[in-house]
Formats: sequence, structure tokens, C-alpha cells
Amino acid sequence: MSKKTTPKRKGLLAGGNWIIDQVKLIDVYPQPETLANILEQTQGTGGAPYNVLVDLAVMGAPFPLMAAGLVGKDALGEQILAHCKKLGIDTKHLKATNKAPTSYTDVMTEKNGGRRTFFHMRGANALWKGEGLDFKKIKAKLFHLGYLLLLDELDKPDKKHGTKAAALLAAAQEAGLKTSVDVVSEDSDRFKQIVTPALQHVDYCILNEIEAGRTTGFRIREADGTLNPVFLRHAAGALLQMGVRELVVIHFAEGAFARTRKGEDFWQSTVNVPAKKIAGTAGAGDAFCAGVLWGLHEEWELPKCLELGVIAGAASLLEPTCTAAMKPVDKLRAMAAKFKFRPPIEPED
Repeated sequence: MSKKTTPKRKGLLAGGNWIIDQVKLIDVYPQPETLANILEQTQGTGGAPYNVLVDLAVMGAPFPLMAAGLVGKDALGEQILAHCKKLGIDTKHLKATNKAPTSYTDVMTEKNGGRRTFFHMRGANALWKGEGLDFKKIKAKLFHLGYLLLLDELDKPDKKHGTKAAALLAAAQEAGLKTSVDVVSEDSDRFKQIVTPALQHVDYCILNEIEAGRTTGFRIREADGTLNPVFLRHAAGALLQMGVRELVVIHFAEGAFARTRKGEDFWQSTVNVPAKKIAGTAGAGDAFCAGVLWGLHEEWELPKCLELGVIAGAASLLEPTCTAAMKPVDKLRAMAAKFKFRPPIEPED
């Protein structure tokens, strides 16, 4: 444990995107000026801090959970605040504004094949600057920020640190918190400009293989979709070279890979959830992140952290919304024992 991280610090502060996902099942994706029928609609949580904190609360994490961000002064914002309070999540730093609506995403899911199209309202998230976060007074042990590339104010340039997000992470580290980040899977060339500066002020970098590849330039999947374990490891090493202090974790459909600053490598295969039981994949990444952060907070050995991550990620697959399928941790482990893990990943040398 570093000198700056004292035993008095406890809990997870998660900040960034607060979103309501409105998932609509449609009969067909329409051509312009034509009609499609909405067959069903469900509503759920969205955004890194919202999903991670709700998952941890339901799982039964034994440490304080704190929210930071911005919602609108509207019905959806009130719903988010009430939901957090019901689960015992501290909302002192989750503010409401009348300058923008609460962020939401309309997720249009086609009945045949499950193809999804997203219509996103950035809303209040676009205004959040991290103002009011006095990390010296906040007693959290970890600060999780997400998603980079989807927080307009924090993605802006900063003369000293590169981006405003990097400056916020630097302030958290300076106060003695461990920091972690997540990134949105965006199809753009902005990764180097926005993600890279933040990595110099990150202790734990938790990404999927698409985000890791975009940030580092490595093609982690082959043209036929198979995983390239050599490039995966190269990407993890590159992220450490970019400044990540302690740990890089890359998750993907087949499992997860972690590399430490000391050069230790760890692999973990996923839970073998039957295809017919998979209702949606939207929350799997944040659920995985929640499991790993639980372990890191409690200072578990990395294999145990990765195992809880993939178990939580597997559970999220059982419902179409991001957090509806989450359960207490003992029930999650029972689910994993029932479905069993896929064979261990054996990467090429």
C-alpha cells in the first residue's frame, strides 16, 4: 500500500455519465419516412458510474458507495437520485441542473436478430466538470471515472495535464485516492488525443479489447473475429508505457487479461452462459468493472478480482438492461457454478 493511501480511506466514488436507457423492441428498423412498431419497452440504468455503483450495491459490496455527476432537474433526474438513495448510494456529489435535461439513450432493438441502434441525448453529462469534488475531504479509497470520450467538458484540453479529465484524475491521486477509468467504445480517431493524457494519472485502467486497440493502435482481433493474444498483450504493455501506474485489465467476450506494472500476466475465461439465456450485452463491461473494483478495493489477489469480474459480467447478460439481472454475490457465484467457466485461455508464447 502506498504512503498516500491510508487505512482511513474507504469506499468507491464513481463519477461521469448518468444515463437512463430506454430499450424499445421494434418489429423492423424503418426506412426514412416509414413506420415501425414498438412491441415492448423497458427502462434501465446507463453510464459507467450509475451501472457500476448499482451493481456493487446489489452485489453487497462491504464499503461505502458515492456518486458524482450531473442530472437534469426533471423526472428522469429525480428517478436516478431516488434509485441511488434507495440502494444506499451517497448522492452528495450528484447534482441536478436546470441547464440541460437528464441524459438518456433510446435503444432500438430489432425483434429478429437483436440488432440495436442507439439515439443518445448527452444532456447534463455534457456540462459536468467535476466541480466541487474536494478529494482531500472525500474519504473514498477509489475514484472511478467514465466514460472518457463521452464527457464533453472533461474531454476538453487542459494546458498542464492535456485534458480536463486528466487534471481531475491528477487531483484525486494527489489527495491519496487510487484512480480508475473506463472509455466509451467510439468509432473515431479521438482516443490518442483524449484517452492518452488521462492514462498518466490512472492507477487501474479497465477497458475492452476495442478500446484498448483504438488507444494503442494494435489490432487485437483478426479479420475473422478471432482474438490475437500477442497483440492483446502488446496493447496492455503499451497502456502501461503510456503512464498507467499499476494495472491494465482488458476484457473481451472470451475472458479477461491483466498485466501489472511488475510485468505479471493473468488470464481468466468467462462463464459459459447458454446462448438462449443471453438477453443483452449492454451492461457486461460495467458489471465486469464493478467486480474487479470490488476486489481491488479489498486488496484481493488479481485472479480473484478477475474471477468476480467475469461472474458479474455474465450475470448482466441475463436481462436486456444493464443492471436488472444483478444479484447478491453469493447468488452470482452459485450461477457461475451452475453454468461453469469456459476452458482456461492458453495464449501462444
